[in-house]
Amino acid sequence: MVDEYGYKGVLNRLSNPIFFQACSNVLGFDWDSSGSTTVTCGVLKQALKEIDIGVKAAGGKGKHSILTPIEIDELGKLFSFSSEEIEEIKYASRMAAKVDSAAIQAGYQLYHHSIFISKEGDWSIIQQGMNPEFKAARRYHWLSSNIKSFIIEPHQGIIGDKIHSKVLNMIAKQSENARKISIELINEGVNKLKRIYASLNNQKLLTDWFSQAKNEERLKLNACYNAYSLRLKRIDWKILEKAWRLEPQNYEEFLAISGVGPSTVRGLALISELVFDASPSWRDPIKYSFAFGGKDGVPFPIDKKAMDEAIIFLDEAINKAKLGDKEQLYALKRLAKWRVTLENMLK
Repeated sequence: MVDEYGYKGVLNRLSNPIFFQACSNVLGFDWDSSGSTTVTCGVLKQALKEIDIGVKAAGGKGKHSILTPIEIDELGKLFSFSSEEIEEIKYASRMAAKVDSAAIQAGYQLYHHSIFISKEGDWSIIQQGMNPEFKAARRYHWLSSNIKSFIIEPHQGIIGDKIHSKVLNMIAKQSENARKISIELINEGVNKLKRIYASLNNQKLLTDWFSQAKNEERLKLNACYNAYSLRLKRIDWKILEKAWRLEPQNYEEFLAISGVGPSTVRGLALISELVFDASPSWRDPIKYSFAFGGKDGVPFPIDKKAMDEAIIFLDEAINKAKLGDKEQLYALKRLAKWRVTLENMLK
């Protein structure tokens, strides 16, 4: 791949959730089986360590992820990066982890973080989280060359077992007003935030308001509280005071502050929505999910009938689409390749 596509071509492919899944299968792991992400990243890290092709890996699962900054320092020296370049890569590593653990809140706790770095200074990040309630995993893919902002839809892809109906998504374009209000609230000081939270958590005042409010407004407020599931005592006021003293100029600077976590992000989003009518996005940002399950029953058993029906549907959709003969032929050829691949996997 390095010979054919260069360093960026390798990183670009690793940042593609479907390619990475296929790479795992080529290495011999079961289709969509549990643990394929951590093991595949571990295998690639070890293989890249033993050969010199201009791409290396840092991080890993559990305690290995904590060593990522140290390993980035070592790779920076190996590739003769400047101190500024090393710090930029370490910052990207931290921000990717912060975004996927705090700015996107779907109940997934990160336990794996790998970063692949080329000698040209480009990188690709693959990290994974687990949702204990649903016993489901979710993998996040990042690519340096395609990131315009860490806080506005920065992912190459997010793949997982389940799409959730209510996910606080502060990196969506639709969350722009909520991000803006959050920063304004921080810079106005902790005392004002405390007063607002005190009023929101005063049940007597809310009860009085409910008795007079229209039914649809009451239902909206109830739904909002249920979505946030947040109360005053869960806010870390010391972190908010720290953020106020640092005076973040934008949401990325705020998110980058050490100690800012899910509850802080959620608390500010609550005020933005309830008090200032700046609603964040609640759309799950996942881009890929498993349609037919895995060979080993993860996330659910293969349904060959459903798979055959899907292939027939795609065949008909392509034939009926308003495509030129050439584009239609290419599409059918690609579909045929996928059909053969799927059938081979099931044998």
